[in-house]
Amino acid sequence: MWRSRWDAGVLKAEALALLPCGLGMAFSQSHVMAARRHQHSRLIIEVDEYSSNPTQAFTFYNINQGRFQPPHVQMVDPVPHDAPKPPGYTRFVCVSDTHSRTDPIQMPYGDVLIHAGDFTELGLPSEVKKFNEWLGSLPYEYKIVIAGNHELTFDQEFMADLIKQDFYYFPSVSKLKPENYENVQSLLTNCIYLQDSEVTVRGFRIYGSPWQPWFYGWGFNLPRGQALLEKWNLIPEGVDILITHGPPLGYGVMADGTTTYVNASVCTVNYQPVNPPIVIDLPTPRNS
Repeated sequence: MWRSRWDAGVLKAEALALLPCGLGMAFSQSHVMAARRHQHSRLIIEVDEYSSNPTQAFTFYNINQGRFQPPHVQMVDPVPHDAPKPPGYTRFVCVSDTHSRTDPIQMPYGDVLIHAGDFTELGLPSEVKKFNEWLGSLPYEYKIVIAGNHELTFDQEFMADLIKQDFYYFPSVSKLKPENYENVQSLLTNCIYLQDSEVTVRGFRIYGSPWQPWFYGWGFNLPRGQALLEKWNLIPEGVDILITHGPPLGYGVMADGTTTYVNASVCTVNYQPVNPPIVIDLPTPRNS
């Protein structure tokens, strides 16, 4: 798990031990402006010696150092869906890994919806259109979406390699003509789509990235270590909310006193959409 990117001085990517799927979201816990005080600090991030072996990383940092246990991190209870929103706050509703199974999901009240990828099964244009229609039915003021490893057509390099292969690992996708998927992002008309990019809403700087450690040759896969680190180094300083498809090591909601980490995968490993959305309230920046 990362320490906060906002710490001044030298920052080491602790383990880069990201899970293969699920919502990886980091919220600044202290007032947003406090996190920005270090935005001009020069941070140096290096590949951790255990980045290629997440099991070894967990053993070293957790069992030997207790890094993922109190007092370093604490489990956090999400905001109840029926809890009133405090005055002057923005309510974020967090989901991920819905895999075209949105009908059973009970979506709570909120201001900003964040979906951290895997909104389809294979990224087929028909799936993207269905997801976009669902987004259009939701009342949130802002809807922010990133891709996951299942959004194959959103990874143009992956698609270029796929159609050159002699065997079809994803037959329904590999049969698509380039003109049917080259502009697949344009089908998402009811949200703000982020891919190694950022947006500011309600005064919050939000950055989204779909990349994750290699996982059986799906989309947006990169080897652990330097290749992934180059993507993480694109994350600008001063970001308030970081959305990645691969979450930090661990499940649920955890906080380290500066940053709150959320894994809000709706579907289980068996693709059952049984996990409820996670709600987070943050004080709205005054300059918004």
